[in-house]
Amino acid sequence: MAKISIIGAGSWGTALARLLAVNGHDVVMWSIVEDEIRMLQENHEHLTKLPGVKLPDDIIFTTDMECAVKGKDILVLAVPSPYTRSTSRTMAPYVSEGQIIVSVAKGIEESTLKVLADVIKEEIPQADVAVLCGPSHAEEVGRGIPTTVVAGAKTRKTAEYIQNVFMNKVFRVYTSPDMMGMELGGALKNVIALAAGIADGLGCGDNTKAALITRGIAEMSRLGVAMGGHIETFNGLTGIGDLIVTCASCHSRNRKAGYLIGQGKTMQEAMDEVKMVVEGVYSAKAAKILAEKYHIDMPIVEEVNQVLFEGKSAKEAMTDLMLRDKKIEHPELPWEA
Repeated sequence: MAKISIIGAGSWGTALARLLAVNGHDVVMWSIVEDEIRMLQENHEHLTKLPGVKLPDDIIFTTDMECAVKGKDILVLAVPSPYTRSTSRTMAPYVSEGQIIVSVAKGIEESTLKVLADVIKEEIPQADVAVLCGPSHAEEVGRGIPTTVVAGAKTRKTAEYIQNVFMNKVFRVYTSPDMMGMELGGALKNVIALAAGIADGLGCGDNTKAALITRGIAEMSRLGVAMGGHIETFNGLTGIGDLIVTCASCHSRNRKAGYLIGQGKTMQEAMDEVKMVVEGVYSAKAAKILAEKYHIDMPIVEEVNQVLFEGKSAKEAMTDLMLRDKKIEHPELPWEA
């Protein structure tokens, strides 16, 4: 039995708190929002972020960061990606040498172009930072629907420890040393999911969705490998797996925001209607800058940026993607003489 704190009480943090408590661990949930903690204490359910998912009675809820961090075997950092650095900075004084922090948010820090594990390590150098990601909507994990994810860490020992703590009959955990590839897959797929949602909002069909997913993973892989990730990771759960679920699911906030934009709403109107942090909006600019830095062709990412930030219409962006210069799908394959 492990002592675990969930730092962040959104939908994903809530779902993981339930999972870990059901696995028999001692679980504490922290939030900076006093009203949120009060609601969880009174109802043992997150009435707005994860309604219908009841939390075990023995979970402790607190706004006291010191209490949440000290003496825990694992800290699960589950705040939205824009708040990863500030929350890490608040945690830092209480984190002991070698304490495991598992980052479960997905994103790239816009101002530094760093993946979240690197942001955490910068703020909390004494921590053993790991990641957990894959095709895993909180709404389904909270209901115990079979899900498979990957635990990434610098050492096999840490990855396998996380695997053992999280895994059960409905939550299968693989391990990987490729934290960079995993994090880039988790961040970049949100940008492609915005594009998939925009296509849905325009009234496009399954053919369009399949094309965006397939060409999207090609873009993600090109950039990810250039930045030090491995192609196997992008062909796995945290690449194509996570991309499929985020582009296709009714639970996906990125797809939903894209859908609203495709129907004519502005980026801000779409984000306001979704009422949760739309990670892809924050990762889109970073992805574009990284593509330029590494000289990687990412036309879907480019068009998403133009729609989000430059006032381009979704319909025009779709047309421009379809009318790009003619290409060979796999230039490395040989033709017969």
